Amino acid sequence: MPAASLRLPTPAPGREIDWVTEHLHGLYSGPTRDANTSHQELSGTQAAADRALAALDLRRYASDRNQVLPVAARGATRLSAWIRHGLLSLPDVAAAAEHAPGSSGDRTKFIDELWWQEYARHLYARLGPKMAHPLRYAPPASTRSASTRSASIRSASTGVDQIWDREMLCMDATREELETEGYLVNQTRMWLSSHWTVRHGAPWRDGEDWFFRHLLDGSRAANRLGWQWTIGAGTGKVYGFSRWQVNKRSPGLCARCPRASDCPIEDWPDAEELSPVQGDPQLRHDHRPDLTGGPDRVIGSGPPATVWITAESLGDTDPALRAHDDLPVVFIWDEALLRGLQLAGHRLVYLTQRLAEIGSKRDLQIWRGNPTEVLASMSVATTFAPVPGFRRISRDLQIAELHPWPWLARPTDQTVASYTAWRKTIGRKS
Repeated sequence: MPAASLRLPTPAPGREIDWVTEHLHGLYSGPTRDANTSHQELSGTQAAADRALAALDLRRYASDRNQVLPVAARGATRLSAWIRHGLLSLPDVAAAAEHAPGSSGDRTKFIDELWWQEYARHLYARLGPKMAHPLRYAPPASTRSASTRSASIRSASTGVDQIWDREMLCMDATREELETEGYLVNQTRMWLSSHWTVRHGAPWRDGEDWFFRHLLDGSRAANRLGWQWTIGAGTGKVYGFSRWQVNKRSPGLCARCPRASDCPIEDWPDAEELSPVQGDPQLRHDHRPDLTGGPDRVIGSGPPATVWITAESLGDTDPALRAHDDLPVVFIWDEALLRGLQLAGHRLVYLTQRLAEIGSKRDLQIWRGNPTEVLASMSVATTFAPVPGFRRISRDLQIAELHPWPWLARPTDQTVASYTAWRKTIGRKS
């Protein structure tokens, strides 16, 4: 094996923080800590994911999913990080929702949010890095993607502290939750992204990088779509927020704020008019939906000797993992990718919690280095992942078995230019 790639010991359950500190140094930023909170466990284990899904309660989800304070009144399910890393698949979560406590309105709203996740994946699978460009409308020049990253969030306190007034409790408490817990409800994600772009005109891609660094559910698909929605690139209308939303979703917070008598967000922000753009032609038609969506059945020359798992699909129900419960498993920390991203330490701890759990049950190899080099001599079974990184690595490999991705609906050649248009092309499934 090339010297650039190093096999690492298997982490012991409960020792993940120490393991990340010792073996993944240089590949993350900030302290290594887990992201468990006092109000709900956010462990990266399958056991935690299964417990959360079994306890799924959708009562008041439609009305309270965006509630911020008090924490006990939040209606968000907090399943997103397990969904993002494949510990829970969208089809399995949708099936569980059909029997969860809650009204038909709560259930409809929750399942619609799952379809938004699916839509984001379809968009990213089709466009890849081009999803960083405006989808349908051009935002004001100041909020477009920065031409240089020198002032981006990667230089932590510089970019963030120039915008956040630490005396604004709605901003400061939300930023603290993002950077320490790795989670935000949808409402506060919109507050932060709107304050960043609409009020301050900061480049949205820098803010998106900041979210991606810290969020346990951080994905280029959902995260990038959310920021595009905030700046109006997909709808033509920006999302602005004011003190009214804070009072509605966080009652009592403004009364404790040092800026209560001089609130910087007292009124609705001014917003510049957006201009329609042509957008990428692939938004309206995909010439190769078979490549976008991956195979619809198991393909390959077989037989595999190892199962390769990725950060997109770490769950027990990963198709390749489930099909070969007798084979050893391999996972690779992509040295070059992670060194460039510098994700927050708690994101790597979260993934390591799952690896420790797998390693306690299966023969697991963990590598740090170049995935293509590590896998070149292996005959692997793996599950297709609808992200550019998977295509980049897998195109140079001879994969013995490639398993289908568990879509809610397979990608088609039809439009993904808007969520509404996309839903019409796949049918109003629920």
